[in-house]
Amino acid sequence: MEENIEKPQNKMGTMPVPKLLVHMGIPMILSMLGQALYNFVDTYFVSQIPDTATVSEMGDKAINALTLAYPVQMVIIAICVGVGIATNSMLANNLGRKNREQASRVAGNAMFLCFLFLLMTVAFGLFAANAFIASQTDDPVVIELGTAYLQIVTVFSIGAIGYMCLEKVVMGCGNTRATMIGQLSGAVINIILDPILIFGLLGLPAMGVIGAAWATVIGQVASFVIICYVNFFRNHEIDTRLRYLLPQWSILKIMLPITGPAIVMQILTPVMSYGMNLVLGTVSAYFVTAWGVYYKVQYFMYMAIYGLNNASIAITAYNYGSRRGDRIAQSIRFALLYTVIMMVVGTVLVQLLANQLIGLFSITQTSAQMALYSLRIASLGFTIGGVNIILQGVCQALGSGVSSLIVSLLRQAAVILPLAYLFVHIAPESGLVWAALPIAELVGLIVAAILTRRRYRFCVKKIENPANS
Repeated sequence: MEENIEKPQNKMGTMPVPKLLVHMGIPMILSMLGQALYNFVDTYFVSQIPDTATVSEMGDKAINALTLAYPVQMVIIAICVGVGIATNSMLANNLGRKNREQASRVAGNAMFLCFLFLLMTVAFGLFAANAFIASQTDDPVVIELGTAYLQIVTVFSIGAIGYMCLEKVVMGCGNTRATMIGQLSGAVINIILDPILIFGLLGLPAMGVIGAAWATVIGQVASFVIICYVNFFRNHEIDTRLRYLLPQWSILKIMLPITGPAIVMQILTPVMSYGMNLVLGTVSAYFVTAWGVYYKVQYFMYMAIYGLNNASIAITAYNYGSRRGDRIAQSIRFALLYTVIMMVVGTVLVQLLANQLIGLFSITQTSAQMALYSLRIASLGFTIGGVNIILQGVCQALGSGVSSLIVSLLRQAAVILPLAYLFVHIAPESGLVWAALPIAELVGLIVAAILTRRRYRFCVKKIENPANS
């Protein structure tokens, strides 16, 4: 039975949109940057692992191991974010319609889907981690390090998966500060534990790459505990009783068509990363190391935009449910404005500080030089990529996951991988391969602008003329 409860107005429907985007966006940006810290900090500290009597260039090998394991971590994030996008959009939409019962069921079924994914992730870590790492390299040291790291972060992934699921539920209810606190708390714990566990401080044994994995897992569990408390004891927008966790087909059949394209869209990022590992590996391991360093730097840039995008999706979806076309337009306009400002500033800083950023990592001169090329060239597409992310979020909030998927396919597979393969074979020892990234973003932008404009006009027309819907 549908339950409609009159509650005080949610800020997503009342606060001025420019202020609302800042109010919700800044905590989300900080939260996403906290997520980016996990892998950046791990990469920094493992690059400082000293050589042993039998292994030289240990920093490069450790970064290679994390780079080869990273696509699986990205798949975990991608699937959780895919489920989360549908959850965020549907939850906010139902709250905008004042349908608390349906919103509660959406949240519960999202948790059920994430639990099933957790079981699959644990199984992968137990039985397939070694084969995955070995498919990308024949270096026995990298295989050993990568497998050990990957097994720990997948078998003990309850913190990562649980947090990302509940984060989107809390976010869809308009509470972004809680997600910021949870994510940053875990990041701080990870930063503190990394040097202790990697290098063996405070009387603990030096665990190297394995220590980095345990620091990550412990930080993720801490974030999960915090967000559990917020969702189940402090979230008054929805009903969090256990009965809502039971799967309900009437909800799943609405969620899955949105979740499916969103998952595929998000999973294209690790597919692209895996593909780039293979393409660059045909030249040398130095290129793979450079790619790993570049990706950690650019990840910070895009995580900030993903944070703003998450806030924009919730605001747009809420007001779409409330039939407020004026607020939808403002949300899109100001999200794009803030994105351009942030990414232009970020690009300038990366160009000016490229040498210093690369210098943070203890890698060989050859790898450092190639990483410098990647930052100089690929960062030219940062602003375009940020706009693409916002436009994809608009399509998702307005119910068109397929449009967003098409743009992702172009940006992260159909254009970039063939171009990278071509450029590597044209000039294998140059930095030409990195030009594939901004070119792919430009192609994506052209298509994203067309699809978003079409979807926006359709939705606004339906709001303004409800008799035609």
